[in-house]
Amino acid sequence: MNHLNAETQAVALLPSTERLDHLNVERWIGYTRANQMLGQLEALYTNEPGKLRPQNLLIVSPSNNGKTRIAEKFVRSHPQRNSDDGNSEIIPVLKVQMPPEATNNRFYTVLLTELGTPVGYFGHPIMRETLTLRLMRTVGVRMLIIDELHNLLSAPPRRQREMLNLLRYIGNDLRIPIVCLGIREAYLAIRSDDQLENRFHPVLLPLWESGLELARLLASFETILPLREPSHLSAKPLAEQILRRSEGTIGEIFAVLTSATTTALMQGEERITSEIIDNTDYNPPSVRRRIVERELR
Repeated sequence: MNHLNAETQAVALLPSTERLDHLNVERWIGYTRANQMLGQLEALYTNEPGKLRPQNLLIVSPSNNGKTRIAEKFVRSHPQRNSDDGNSEIIPVLKVQMPPEATNNRFYTVLLTELGTPVGYFGHPIMRETLTLRLMRTVGVRMLIIDELHNLLSAPPRRQREMLNLLRYIGNDLRIPIVCLGIREAYLAIRSDDQLENRFHPVLLPLWESGLELARLLASFETILPLREPSHLSAKPLAEQILRRSEGTIGEIFAVLTSATTTALMQGEERITSEIIDNTDYNPPSVRRRIVERELR
């Protein structure tokens, strides 16, 4: 079982039913583009705090293509900890989600909640803003990460401008970099403000395509699938079949492989084959949408 990593080799010795439970454990799979983005985040974290106008980053990708997983990996590398004197907590990277129907007040509430503050006691907007910025300084926030930035576009244009102004204000006041994550619409939101567009460097996570990087990704995935025989997922025929079924996002690629592994184990097989991928209980996003749309008619 040299095709598996050491941890998965031990799991592969278990009965099939126990191996199925192993598939639900979340794991980090590194790949070139993700590692590059982690490097960019580290550079911002190291070099930008304290600058008069720190640079920011906008990570744009289709839904379910790994941007949130990259951000969470970065947060784990800079975890919350106690201060040197033990009297306070340090939160070097604060990650939040842009609320639906975003307003300034709701966004400050989200920040306070992530900071562990009883927000119900600070109802006045001005007090909430002052408290939020003071707490972020106190706990040593060096980077703010905002996921689902495209939620901004559900607000009227005037409120969108207010929220974009708020992001610029927080970055200027705290002198920290801000990293935003979202789908294509997130870029459109940032682009609507000339000053923000100049300070948010866009980085793309495109759909996966056939080639060496896809082969490397599939080879990495194979090391964590608890099957006793090698499937050679990175070989061209299987790789292209997986790419077609998944429609090119890393989340769907993993969903195909998880479903195929489940099918293999339930059939008493110890590797993934083309036939198993064809027969697995998985539908790509476009098919799922068609099914729902047909049922709603």
